[in-house]
Amino acid sequence: MNQFYNLKNQLLLIAVLAFNFINYAQEDIPFNCDFNAYLFQYNDVYAIDLASGNSYLVQADVTEVSINAAAYNPADGFIWGSLKGSKEIVRIGKNFTTSTYNIPELPDSNRYVGGISAQGMYYLKGGGTTYYKVDLNPESTNYIEHNATENLSLNINIHDWAFNAVDNQLYTVEKSTNVLYRINPENGVVTSLGEVPILAGNNYTYGAVYFDVDGRFYVSANQTGTIYVIQNVQDVNSPTDMDSNLFAFGPSSASNDGARCPTAPVPQEICDNGIDDDGDGLIDCEDPSCSGFGMCDVIEPPTSGANDGGLESNNRLSEQINKRNFNRVKNGYKFNSLNAPRLAKDFSYAQRNGDNNFTLQEFIPLEIIGETEAIVSTPSDLVNITNASEIYAVDYMNNETSVASILALKTENGVYEHTKYICDRLLGAELISVNTIDINEHAFIKSIIKNIDGTYEFVLSFSAKVINNNENFAVESHWNLDQYEENVTFYNFQIWTNSVDNLYHLGEEVLSLLNIEKPIADYNNSTPPTVFVRKGQYQNGGLELQIINTNVTDSVVLDAGLRATETSDFNNWSTNIGLNGQYITNLTIETGDLFDIGFRIGDGIATPDDLFMSDGPWGIDDSQDGTTVNFFEVTTNENEFSSNDLVVERNIDLRANTNTYVAAYRALTPRYKAVDLTAFNGLEFSAEGTGTMEITLVKESISNWEDQYKTTITLSETEEDFALLLQDFESSSASNGVFNDVVTVVFTMASTDGSTQSKTMKLKDLRFSQDTLSISQNNQEATTLLAYPNPMGSQATITFSLPQNENLQFMVYDQLGKLVYTKKISGTAGNNNVVFNKANLSSGLYFCKLISAQYNSTPLKLIIK
Repeated sequence: MNQFYNLKNQLLLIAVLAFNFINYAQEDIPFNCDFNAYLFQYNDVYAIDLASGNSYLVQADVTEVSINAAAYNPADGFIWGSLKGSKEIVRIGKNFTTSTYNIPELPDSNRYVGGISAQGMYYLKGGGTTYYKVDLNPESTNYIEHNATENLSLNINIHDWAFNAVDNQLYTVEKSTNVLYRINPENGVVTSLGEVPILAGNNYTYGAVYFDVDGRFYVSANQTGTIYVIQNVQDVNSPTDMDSNLFAFGPSSASNDGARCPTAPVPQEICDNGIDDDGDGLIDCEDPSCSGFGMCDVIEPPTSGANDGGLESNNRLSEQINKRNFNRVKNGYKFNSLNAPRLAKDFSYAQRNGDNNFTLQEFIPLEIIGETEAIVSTPSDLVNITNASEIYAVDYMNNETSVASILALKTENGVYEHTKYICDRLLGAELISVNTIDINEHAFIKSIIKNIDGTYEFVLSFSAKVINNNENFAVESHWNLDQYEENVTFYNFQIWTNSVDNLYHLGEEVLSLLNIEKPIADYNNSTPPTVFVRKGQYQNGGLELQIINTNVTDSVVLDAGLRATETSDFNNWSTNIGLNGQYITNLTIETGDLFDIGFRIGDGIATPDDLFMSDGPWGIDDSQDGTTVNFFEVTTNENEFSSNDLVVERNIDLRANTNTYVAAYRALTPRYKAVDLTAFNGLEFSAEGTGTMEITLVKESISNWEDQYKTTITLSETEEDFALLLQDFESSSASNGVFNDVVTVVFTMASTDGSTQSKTMKLKDLRFSQDTLSISQNNQEATTLLAYPNPMGSQATITFSLPQNENLQFMVYDQLGKLVYTKKISGTAGNNNVVFNKANLSSGLYFCKLISAQYNSTPLKLIIK
């Protein structure tokens, strides 16, 4: 019995000791100089990777009131801060448990500037020159006691300072002046080192600053979240020896402060070695920290104009946008910035209209970012094919370079259905970062996109709706479109610029102009996703993704809806993706054949990421009166192709009645971007159908449709294989086409006599090939056409020879490339002739061609008197 009692007490003692140890561990785990920077915002704590600028919430509501003047204490490994509205300071452990201590000598007023020396002396202050010293060295007999109250030698407008472990001096940057100061902590002497070059012109609050082991000083701008770096500040004496640069794009913040171990290194990108040195997934010049270094351009490139903006973010729009783009090509439309209307600020700018008689133009900023001119670039052809009822767009120019654009749209049944960041990542662009920008003390989501041409764009989207019986605006900004209120009228603003500063100023001015018209009574903004797809592509039945995981998530769920072709049904599916807490994960998700896909990834807690991708759709041009499409189906490819081929995916079956023409077209890219085909020599496919089909390779550099390069084949009711040499495509205005900018391929069947005819075309396995055999390689000789007389009067005889019997098509084109005459011929081995009558053709130059499945004929120039 006694043994049992003794054992019971021993177990109880062990349990008590273990409990006390656990409690001690929970309360007293130091950070011990980890590599993260910590951003305190109100009473929440975020971890920031300075190398990438990415951040995530590590602990909410650490204390009941706001924490400021936060700093890392090298003497004990904890982070300390000052509690708002009291005389208390707080110690914070790595597991974010806290202990508070009252310091009677401190004022009750807010203390928002803080730094701790290597010896554990805490220097904190609010406004003015007075600062306070509290001893936080655990080895000191005055531990957690007031040490002194002293004054700076100069009154400076600062919001954070930090100790440099190299020289044990305090450093800070002043708001508005952007001056770097060195402060001697022993006597409070303030030394001005001059304006920081990279910050020149800014008017931001620098509420969080950090150091690394080498004395690099990292300065974060509250409003934009941009992180700047000043190299080796211990060696700086004036602006002439100050080496400053952009470093990363972090989150915006307010009521904030930064803390970081000053002897922890920060990985640095080497800008010319082809390696991702700092582990953020960006190599050399891709990394913002390389902006302006060596061969790397300063990140302020031109932006894309608004006239090409507003493309689809869902499957409903992709085919309509495709038709819009095809019509632009067919009609030779090109936006000419030189002829666009110019905007100028006048007396009505920033004036309230009232009674809801405002227009989108009234919310367009002018003379805000130092533009040399602002031009109207409205893509009016988005109306009627999107849910926008009104559109107004402006490009901001610096001389002849576009530096920013605003696309403003009114929608009457919910938010506008497109955002740049949803689509562009699966079409060659990359989402470099996504975090926040602080405007009017509200955090909006900003994203940074690297375009396929290597340029960068800083992007902001928000929408405003009328509330309170038309008295006020309410502003919403969300990453996910389904978070916006449905079935209401929105005024949507999409802004993209060449710098984060221009983005901030334009966004601020749009909100100001909205507020003048109707005071903004409410903001409803979402947080950015913490796990997002940086880039991706569809290739060979798989979706290749690079996922950025900023908050060490173990796994996410991918929910998708996809179609294999334009005419097939949707297939919904879901899968788990393991990330194992890694920052970057590259993976391939097997999808099978894919035309378009919309999907969402998320952990069910934070804001999920949404993406949409559509391949270049097959479209039908049935715009002519008298053309009716009876059947159209798109099917997947079934055959394997050479890895050297450029495959035009999916097959079509089109049946129509027309007394003019019907055409099928296929863009080579989803955005109607030009493709260089100079590495290919032929277009190969299988086809069957009725009669003559004209094939056009549409070059971006040719505006006149009639000057595009074309060729013609004759289809039969049985499937045949075709191999067309690109050199045989001809233009009525040029020869020897260079196919370095082909946008789309068009297949046209026409009624040449104006009667209603049934037309059928089935096209399969289209691909551009590098090894298409020429006529001579096939051991076939070209046949020559001759005409007598030439020039002709009312009639001419066309002669040619054949080595064997064959059915042929004789065709005549005018100078504009329009087919004006066609005739089927039953050719025989030997000499053949065709009698061609002028009929009602006018005088001029014509081109005659013989279409054969086996032989090539040189076009004949025929002059009609």
